[in-house]
This record gives sequence, structure tokens and C-alpha cells, in this order.
Amino acid sequence: METNSTKVITGKVRFCYANVFEPTAMQEGGDKKYNVAVLIPKKDKATIEKINKAIENAIQAGIDKVGKNGKPVANLKMPLRDGDEERPDDAAFAGCYFVNCTSQRKPGVVDADLNPIMEKEDFYSGCYGRVSINFYAFNVSGNKGVAAGLNNLQKLEEGERLAGGSSAEEDFSDDDDMM
Repeated sequence: METNSTKVITGKVRFCYANVFEPTAMQEGGDKKYNVAVLIPKKDKATIEKINKAIENAIQAGIDKVGKNGKPVANLKMPLRDGDEERPDDAAFAGCYFVNCTSQRKPGVVDADLNPIMEKEDFYSGCYGRVSINFYAFNVSGNKGVAAGLNNLQKLEEGERLAGGSSAEEDFSDDDDMM
């Protein structure tokens, strides 16, 4: 891969707020996009290093959008955020950095063997996998920074669902509650 690339393929991460089959709007009346929060364990130094390098490359590639006199302005909005600091009340974010990735194009979603995943139930908030992300500079309404574009997703393994709900099997598996 090129040394000045803005594209990253992560190590194993956890997916949260996964809206990868149907686009959703973050705010009422806003543009609908496919989106997912990618939880990256802080101990995954290789992925974090690749992301930081891609962010630097995105700043340099978009310096005309996020800079002044060839240097980035202060207080750029950055995509790699600390889950322990920004989401202290959410156990899923503990010990992780996170990146919110979006796309207007539907991402490819595959399993560990690269077979397409077609059912929403098979790719959910809480499962683990890898993600392909493209970082890019933006300057919108005076807000400057680097955003994370969602390319494709690969599910590697199951995980505890983070949606807050339970499955029908979990709800009805206890025969003691039957009348």
C-alpha cells in the first residue's frame, strides 16, 4: 500500500450503532447515510498507528480545505476519539478508541470467507470484524477536520449484541415462566 494512503483496513474491531443495510439520518431532516461506530481496542497499536498516519495524509491531501498558509489550522475535528473520555458511561467503549464512519454508498458486507451477508440479523451492533475506511479532509459551514468514509465491512465473529434488546430465544428459553 502507498505510504501516503488515506485508506486503512483495520485489525479486529467491534461494531456499534451499525446501520449498514439501510441509510439513516443522524438528525431529523438530515442526509441519510450508511454508518457505523468502529470500536478499536487501545491495545491494537498497529491499527491505531495506521489510522493516525492516514489522518495525517488526509490533512496533507486536503490542506487547502483545513489549512492556512500550508499548515493545518488549530482545533480540527478529528475522527479518532477516546471512548474512555467521550463515552465514560458506555461499557462497550471502555478501553477503546472509536471512529464514526459514514457513506452515501452502501458498503459491501461479507463474512470471514468473503461471502456476502444479506440479512440484517447477521451483521449487528456488537459483532466483531474488520473495516475498510477512507479518511478525507472537510470544510463545511466553517467546521474543518478529517472525516472517516465507510468502504466495506467484514464480520469475523459473533459478539454480545449492543442493541439493548434480547432475542426471542433468550426471552422464552426459561420454561419456569410458563403458566
